[in-house]
Amino acid sequence: MSLPNIPNITPLISLNRCDTINLLLSSIALEEISLSHILNAEGEKLQLFLKSSPKCLNDYLDINESINKTLRTVVKSQILLELKLEDVVELDRKTRCKDECCNNCCKNRCKHHSKNPCKHCQDRKLNDCLDKLT
Repeated sequence: MSLPNIPNITPLISLNRCDTINLLLSSIALEEISLSHILNAEGEKLQLFLKSSPKCLNDYLDINESINKTLRTVVKSQILLELKLEDVVELDRKTRCKDECCNNCCKNRCKHHSKNPCKHCQDRKLNDCLDKLT
């Protein structure tokens, strides 16, 4: 499994809202990956147990209890991650961090994206210039 790329953060942190949201989403993805590794390890542990020599009933009950506890913990973590994801998605919706202005003359664009005018505004400026020439 590959890990997502996360930008290096220097002591002089200068993150805008878009970068912050992306980092929050990356942190959720990394936690999901770590949970998948835990689940994979539990599966391998069970396979190794089943391949080994016959055990008594108590050994089966012990391994079952151990894996059950781990799975319950993973499910709890998944629930928290889902809540975290919902909060981040809602934060993203509320901020209206967009690369395009949707014909609102760049009012809905964040500071990160407002460095350059959107295509609509560029076209409008070009048309204004062409109108002045004619």
